Amino acid sequence: MDDSASALTAVLPSTPLAALDVVVMDTETTGLDRRIARFVQIGAVKMHGSELLADERFDRLVNPGIPIPARTTAIHRIADAHVAGEPKFPDLADALDAYIGHRVIVGHTIAYDLTILGREERLAGRSPRARRALDVRILAEVADIGLSQFDLDHLASALSVDVEARHTAIGDALTTARVYAALIPLLRQKGIRTLAEAETATRNLATRQAPTAAGLATQPAALPPPTSDPLSALARIDRFSYVHRVADVMSAPAVFAAPDETIRTVVRRMMEKRVSSVLVEVDGVMGIATERDMLRAIDGQGAAGLDAPVANFVNTPLLTIPAHEFVYRAIGRMQRLGIRHLGVTDPTGAMAGMVTVRNLLKHRATTALILGDTIETAWTSRDLARAWAMVPRATGSLVADGVGSRDIAAVISAEICALTRRAAIIAERAMANAERGGPPVPYAVLVLGSAGRGESLLAADQDNAIVHANPPLDGLSDEAATGEAERVDRWFADLGQHIATILDEAGIPLCKGGVMAKHALWRHSVSGWHALIDSWVRRQRPEDILNVDIFFDGVPVHGDLEMGEAIFAHARAVAGASKSFQTQLSEVARRWQAPFTLIGGLRTDEQNRIDLKKHGLLPIFTAGRVLSIRHGEAARSTAARLRATISHEEQRRSEIEALIEAHETILAAILEQQLVDGNTGTPLSPKIEPRRLSGDRRAALKTAIRQVATAVDLVSEGRIG
Repeated sequence: MDDSASALTAVLPSTPLAALDVVVMDTETTGLDRRIARFVQIGAVKMHGSELLADERFDRLVNPGIPIPARTTAIHRIADAHVAGEPKFPDLADALDAYIGHRVIVGHTIAYDLTILGREERLAGRSPRARRALDVRILAEVADIGLSQFDLDHLASALSVDVEARHTAIGDALTTARVYAALIPLLRQKGIRTLAEAETATRNLATRQAPTAAGLATQPAALPPPTSDPLSALARIDRFSYVHRVADVMSAPAVFAAPDETIRTVVRRMMEKRVSSVLVEVDGVMGIATERDMLRAIDGQGAAGLDAPVANFVNTPLLTIPAHEFVYRAIGRMQRLGIRHLGVTDPTGAMAGMVTVRNLLKHRATTALILGDTIETAWTSRDLARAWAMVPRATGSLVADGVGSRDIAAVISAEICALTRRAAIIAERAMANAERGGPPVPYAVLVLGSAGRGESLLAADQDNAIVHANPPLDGLSDEAATGEAERVDRWFADLGQHIATILDEAGIPLCKGGVMAKHALWRHSVSGWHALIDSWVRRQRPEDILNVDIFFDGVPVHGDLEMGEAIFAHARAVAGASKSFQTQLSEVARRWQAPFTLIGGLRTDEQNRIDLKKHGLLPIFTAGRVLSIRHGEAARSTAARLRATISHEEQRRSEIEALIEAHETILAAILEQQLVDGNTGTPLSPKIEPRRLSGDRRAALKTAIRQVATAVDLVSEGRIG
């Protein structure tokens, strides 16, 4: 594992436990009295998530400088003679410090070990470091694994963990590490996924229990993050690369050359077109020849090189990026691959242009990035978790840099789409490794809901679906056709299960409403989707409306993207022809009630919060969806849908523009609250604390909420028809 990459996520509160870099530590001492005890042995192992890095151990005896009591030796079997020639703690301190680094320390009743460590550091004339720590004893209580005793032996037995060299520091550290790995999925089932959430759950448990409860009397509050923040150098980022798409900076159209054309001819064309590369198809594979390749040809062959065919100097295959991706992703990909040119593809996969370092320099998008192309190199859920853990920090940097909340939501959504796409690729490989073969027919993975609209914030969960080509059943008997259709569906059901598990482990929770391709309702053939969509529109049942709401905000992210787009086009066409269906879709918006008290304040719940999805965003994005269907617009984002509506509702331009601004204000309030909640381990949601806002910000939020009435009016029953 790359140490620099490790430093990026080690102390981020948002880091999923599944991707957290930790040191699991245990110590043996001269006694249990923390006021006088000294180390006689330190054992530690490193972990990345639940993966034990067994080869990276710290296992040292320590000369305490005082006699070891016989009663203590009877427990850990370390006597004065064993440590007489060993180094004292001051001689080991630097090595231990370097070993731990910025990692979180995990242990069993770790408060005791940290207390002794702090005392040893003070006695050595060193300033004790503030370290973040997690205690498996307390985490096991939080996970509620059904025990009344939480000593290491009982934990290991309950979790089917092997006990190794009990009452040696390294043996107990290894056992504790295995217990911690077993607890991670159990904690995830309790909704505890991140470092901050684990710390908060630990504090809450300690608060609920009596302060003298065994093992908790000395449990410290969660330690603050180290003052040396490894991401501080990345605090300032280039906002341009997060608000512009590759299509905005690419050179278009791409310039092509035939493989038998000479370097002389190609160079002349490049000069005329003012480009630094040409695309050349060689044996059915698209490649690229750059100006540097031309110079190498001339340098190697002299004048004769000018008459050589360009095919001799083509690099294949051409590396590409979709035009809709953000510029930061293109920069990350070019940095990762060490290249200066990327082909740009349109939604059909055709070449739309080129993006080069020269393009990026022209637009100043060259600053170091927090988010890059890490997702595209991931092959495990832990790798994806590391990438997702970086999103909150990038989000905070974008907020500080003045990037609008809608643009930030688009970045978050792009990361969710990229994670889902990569999860599908990893899932395909898992299926192949299990000898299930490749996809039985072409298919596409769809991301639905807020991420599909490009408006997801940090409290994201999974919303996905699969569409696949109709299985070839012609010529088969009814029984054989049924069997083949079931075989195809089983393959995609298993793929959907893999995708859901990978995303859940990476930090994108399972959808509580079950909108995931692992469920039969959300995976169909093309004809199956057509039939389902038609039935939604025809029947107009309340449960159908809930499903179609989320479906209409979908986007294809992997596989046959044209197939995915065709399904959404069919849905828009069918829904656009049914006025009664549009009326049903708008019902959610029309039920909205202004959340104000009699004196004009915001009505909050018992936690002094207000749900801004229910009272703000929901009516707005519902209206945008209905209006886009009514007017036959293909836009996906709420703002784009509302802007498109202006051409049909010109007399209401100012109201719609105010509604678009209100949407931005409400998104910003939720986003900023989620950043705070993520750092404190509070469950993320669309609920905010209005009292956190300044008077001006609170007034602006009230104004924005009042604008929701415009959304309701735009889709009122009398206006559809």
